[in-house]
Amino acid sequence: MGKTERRNYVLKVKVTQYEKARIAGNAKACGMTMSSFARALLNGNNPVPLNDLKDMKEVFRLHADLGRLGGLLKMFLTNDERLDDMGRDMATVTIDNILLDIRITQDVLKKKVMKSIGRRGLSAAPAEA
Repeated sequence: MGKTERRNYVLKVKVTQYEKARIAGNAKACGMTMSSFARALLNGNNPVPLNDLKDMKEVFRLHADLGRLGGLLKMFLTNDERLDDMGRDMATVTIDNILLDIRITQDVLKKKVMKSIGRRGLSAAPAEA
């Protein structure tokens, strides 16, 4: 639709009180009016709730954190001089701490994804081949 085109037509749809409340709630969750929500659905779009967008942003941030931690570990393991200067015991403690940070971040990431899956009513079980 062009920016100058006006919306002059009204569609009337009969719904139950429950359906109206559900549509209003879904529209609000997506940060949309009921009209814009209905229009998006009718045009084949799937509005995403704002909470899902926040969760997705957090998942991307955690994914980036895992990449940085992996890069840090790789840099640490390939720096022979630093390992020699540090000593085996201190190097082991440092590596263990990095691996612990990675595991903690993986757990947080998994919980975020599982929460999002549960909210969407999807199964977390892997698909059978």
